[in-house]
Amino acid sequence: MAAEARLALGPGVTTVMAGGNPARLRSMLRARVEPECRAVISIGIAGGLCPSLVPGDVIVATGIAGPDRRHVASAIVAHRLAARLSDHPKRVIMADVAGVDSAVVSPGAKRALHGATGALAVDMESHVAAAFAARHGLPFAAVRVVCDPAHRSLPDLVATALRPDGAVSFAGVARSLWQRPSQLFGMLRLAHDAAEGFRGLRRCRDLLGHGFGMHDLGELAGEVEAAF
Repeated sequence: MAAEARLALGPGVTTVMAGGNPARLRSMLRARVEPECRAVISIGIAGGLCPSLVPGDVIVATGIAGPDRRHVASAIVAHRLAARLSDHPKRVIMADVAGVDSAVVSPGAKRALHGATGALAVDMESHVAAAFAARHGLPFAAVRVVCDPAHRSLPDLVATALRPDGAVSFAGVARSLWQRPSQLFGMLRLAHDAAEGFRGLRRCRDLLGHGFGMHDLGELAGEVEAAF
């Protein structure tokens, strides 16, 4: 989302944002014939798959369980990120994240994905970013903050809530609410969860600092390659 991109941006960081659309993100990354970066880090909010997670909890990915394969995160980069986040007020857990092409909206679907992959959270970008990193031989890691917990259903309007630029489509939200006013309660709960998730994400960004703390990645590169 646009809000995630704004939070991630800073010295030493270039953001790529596709409005929560994995196909669009693939196309944007495919156009980058030269990656022009030293590492790929997927950062943003995620849906909780583990019942014990609450909004604001942080997952530093050990790997990404994608639709067709599991991408292994750089152990060295992941542990460094986790160390920088050690002062986060919520839990910071190292575990797999699931990557999907369509939103996982119901508690039943979240339980099924958790059981199938063992992942603790799910998002729609990390598997695309991980594939891009693998294609170019770059270190990959992910930091994801839980927004909606595992027991929470998402309202149908999430499918039309974003514009291609990642900003909220107020017209899409209004149209969906007009068609199904019962979604209003779910939207209010989601807004509360999202506020907590973005508060956690903001704290992550503050703790990660300049270049996500990877300013010496040139020295780390040899170690990272050996760790794969």
